[in-house]
Amino acid sequence: MPPVPTIAIVDDDHAIREAMDDLVKSCGYESQLFASAEEFLAFEQPSTIDCMLIDVKMPGLSGIELQAELNKHSKHPPVIFITSHKDERTRRTAMSGGAFAFLGKPVDIEKLIGYLESALGH
Repeated sequence: MPPVPTIAIVDDDHAIREAMDDLVKSCGYESQLFASAEEFLAFEQPSTIDCMLIDVKMPGLSGIELQAELNKHSKHPPVIFITSHKDERTRRTAMSGGAFAFLGKPVDIEKLIGYLESALGH
């Protein structure tokens, strides 16, 4: 039996992290929660992450800056941005940086689940 995919949830909002955690687990996946980009970058097992849900606007490094850090490494998991800041320039930057998807808050749950499944190859 293949291992259960693990989704990293990187968002400074505790309530959003908890809601995304519940959603990810209801889909049968595992999750790892991070309150900041820096917290994720300090994580010692990044290879265990199969997909990432990242907020754009966070204190410290933004989600876009985290993506730039991830892009310095040849292999990293697919990134799905979830943000309440839905400006076109940020979306273009995220997508040109290799983001798998860019979703606004409040999140369309069906879309998010579809993107997660696609990103994980299901």
